[in-house]
Amino acid sequence: MRWTVPHAWDHEAAGSSRTVSRIWEAPHAPPLRLRDMWNGGHADSGAGAAVDAAEEGEEDDEDGDEDGDRDLQSKRAKVRGFGEETPQHSGVNASFFGFETTHFPGSDEHVHFKLSHCAENELNFGLSLFPNDGVNENPRDANVDDAENSGGRNSEDVEIRMDLSDDLLHLIFSFLGQRDLCKAGASCKQWRSASMHEDFWKCLKFENTRISLQNFVDICHRYPNVTYLNLSSVPHAELLVMEAITCLRHLKTLTMGKGQLGESFFQLLSECPLLTTLTVSDASLGSGIQEVTINHDGLRELQILKCRALRISVRCSQLQILSLRRTGMAHVSLNCPQLVELDFQSCHKLSDNAIRQAATACPLLASLDMSSCSCVTDETLREIANSCPNLSVLDASNCPNISFESVRLAMLIDLRLLSCEGITSASMTAIAYSRLLEALQLDNCSLLTSVSLDLPHLKNISLVHLRKFAELTLRSPVLSYIKVSRCSVLHRVSITSNALQKLVLQKQESLSSLSLLCNNLIDVDLSDCESLTNAVCEVFSDGGGCPMLRSLILDNCESLSTVELNSSSMVNLSLAGCRSMTLLKLSCPNLQKVNLDGCDHLERASFCPVGLESLNLGICPKLKVLHVEAPKMSLLELKGCGVLSQASINCPRLASLDASFCRQLMDDSLSQTAEACPLIENLILSSCISIDRNGLSSLHCLHKLTLLDLSYTFLDNLKPVFDSCPQLKTLKLSACKYLRDSSLDALYRESALPMLVELDLSYSSIGQIAIEELLSCCTNLVNVNLNGCTNLLQLVCGSDDCSSGDMPVDVCPTDSAPVRSEEISERSDRLLEVLNCTGCPNIKKVIIPSVATYLHLSKINLNLSTNLKEVDLTCSNLYSLNLSNCSSLEVLKLDCPRLTNLQLLACTMLQEEEIESAISLCSALEILNVNSCSKINVLDFSRLRAACPSLKRIQSSLIA
Repeated sequence: MRWTVPHAWDHEAAGSSRTVSRIWEAPHAPPLRLRDMWNGGHADSGAGAAVDAAEEGEEDDEDGDEDGDRDLQSKRAKVRGFGEETPQHSGVNASFFGFETTHFPGSDEHVHFKLSHCAENELNFGLSLFPNDGVNENPRDANVDDAENSGGRNSEDVEIRMDLSDDLLHLIFSFLGQRDLCKAGASCKQWRSASMHEDFWKCLKFENTRISLQNFVDICHRYPNVTYLNLSSVPHAELLVMEAITCLRHLKTLTMGKGQLGESFFQLLSECPLLTTLTVSDASLGSGIQEVTINHDGLRELQILKCRALRISVRCSQLQILSLRRTGMAHVSLNCPQLVELDFQSCHKLSDNAIRQAATACPLLASLDMSSCSCVTDETLREIANSCPNLSVLDASNCPNISFESVRLAMLIDLRLLSCEGITSASMTAIAYSRLLEALQLDNCSLLTSVSLDLPHLKNISLVHLRKFAELTLRSPVLSYIKVSRCSVLHRVSITSNALQKLVLQKQESLSSLSLLCNNLIDVDLSDCESLTNAVCEVFSDGGGCPMLRSLILDNCESLSTVELNSSSMVNLSLAGCRSMTLLKLSCPNLQKVNLDGCDHLERASFCPVGLESLNLGICPKLKVLHVEAPKMSLLELKGCGVLSQASINCPRLASLDASFCRQLMDDSLSQTAEACPLIENLILSSCISIDRNGLSSLHCLHKLTLLDLSYTFLDNLKPVFDSCPQLKTLKLSACKYLRDSSLDALYRESALPMLVELDLSYSSIGQIAIEELLSCCTNLVNVNLNGCTNLLQLVCGSDDCSSGDMPVDVCPTDSAPVRSEEISERSDRLLEVLNCTGCPNIKKVIIPSVATYLHLSKINLNLSTNLKEVDLTCSNLYSLNLSNCSSLEVLKLDCPRLTNLQLLACTMLQEEEIESAISLCSALEILNVNSCSKINVLDFSRLRAACPSLKRIQSSLIA
């Protein structure tokens, strides 16, 4: 038994009561019972079961009929459990899914038909939906008692009943295709009756299906009201239709393909008086030596696609649409007085005279497609224009012999002349005669040099890959779409339109002159127009013809040196890659976004006024003079403007200013900015070496300043900062080499900056005493960075004398102990959480005892402190300790019950016993890194895990 996955759901067919899919069936064979499957499922046993069923059929037939009638009256479908055989069986062998469906013999009026799919989609269901002449084709139907008495479970114990009314079942089945209807109809009488409803069988789609002649005739007799029939790629489809033509009198749409259709087939179509649409694709018509005639009075649409014939004659009085696309024929004769649409695309064998005679014979013709008919000439176009006055759509693409000169098509609306080598600028006179023209395509017309059109109804125009095209002039009040691309010599564009909203002229390397009068133009993209001059700015400024312009892209316009825009409507501006631009002056009060990436040579910039909320000028390293007036701006980045010397910034809402590496920024610029921007909260002046005391004194205007970065400056006195910024929370003084210990006296002696929580003294020259006093007295500090401090010798908290690098922690005068206890109790509210001492080369000892009361300390980083020898920490809330690359570390004592992460990478002097002792008091430790610790046995961590049972991960090298 072979099962194949069904086809995907047909979304177009779903939900339509008139739509049906396919019915599938393999050659009939006795189905395999579930009991036989358990016994091996061999063909011999299945055949034997069929013989047994036939012998016992007379005894059980009556009982089976009674059960079937009882189910039909209750309108319930029985669904049995896995492994249970039903009393009656259908032709579908469903044992593969663990149950078997019920089959009821139908009445004599039901017609039996079978279908089988093509080899690549073959399905062997043994499906028999409609019994023929009352004959029970399933030999298992008689084997009721044997199925119930074979040792299986009681069916009444597991059966599930579903009450579905006929109307509800009809609604559900309307979403199924033909194949699913067949499978559903094999379940019970009610479902079979519902699946046979005529509503589901009005559209027969048998494409790519093998179907026998008798089955097809039976289907057509059973459903005489079929309106749609698709026999595409069905073997012997012509014979099927001819045999069943008398039953298809209601047929409206017929689709054929991939076969041989003779003259007799087309003659018999008259037996279908309601036929309106006929489609034939990829077929051979006629005998190959005679003319094929199609004569049908009711046909409205005829499509003969990719077919082969010698001559075709179409005589259909009501035909409106005719397509002969890609059909190989030498001659065509048309007698279709009502024809409106004619398609000759890629009919290469048709002569110019044949196309002319066919088209001129249709006086009502409105649409003509003769693209890729290389023999068509201007004479044919003129004849068609005279005989078909209503022609509104013409496609003559890929016709090299036409120039369109002297062709007058007054009603033309859509014209396509793609790849017509004969089209030149002289052809525009004839095109201009078509005053109703709305769409024009002239792509790949290699001899076209200029286009000048004044058409009141022109909406769309396409000009792509015109090698000699130099000038474009368009005037149309309704022009809404223009496509111009790969026109390498185009240098002048003039457009007048009230409907155009978007203009894209990318990569027009020669474009130098642009004139626009477009009152509703919103978006303009002129990227990579390398020849554009500074005069283009007048076009986009107020009074230049684009009053509604909101977005302008001038990326990589390398000829622009001065950009001055004055626009009240502009919102977005991009000048990325304009490397020659030295002056930028914007007066755009509604401007919200500007892109200046790659403007490496910009020297002077003015943004007065603009609606920007943020501005990044850090990518303009040569900027010298800056003026900014932006009432909405909150973020300004000048990072990297190393030669900026004059800055006038008037942004009353500015909250963050980054002037890092502005080495020439002077005190007067900082003072003016502080007065004009009183809401600044973050001020970054890193590497602003020209800023002095006067500039820092002006910071008193910034009442909301919370972050001040003075790293890499030459400051030696911080008194202006302490006096001007009492509300400061973060102070960064990294690499301030000229700071002395006395520079920080006000912090720990006068309680300056009482709200300070973060202090960065990394790589500074601050000494040991000043650091100890800061940690002892500045109890509000949360984050302290002492990275790279060469004067830091030891960090011992809780001792009286910390200035001596060699004095042990427990050596202190006895009379000073009570005083120290009082100080500790008074300062027990220290808030320090993070202490970073990375790369301190001279520090040797770090001791924090419990009396130091660092109750909030959670993270200590001593990485790369190569001379560190001793670490003794008692910190109740410490959870991360980094001692990596402390190659001199020998003593490690830890009492940190919440420590979870301990990094000891490359601590080569540390003994394993020392680590065991240290982690034994760290009951929450989870991660331990002892990678490259040469004195640790990496092959056996049992001692470490025994010392600290909470360890989850130990990181180490693979080589002992």
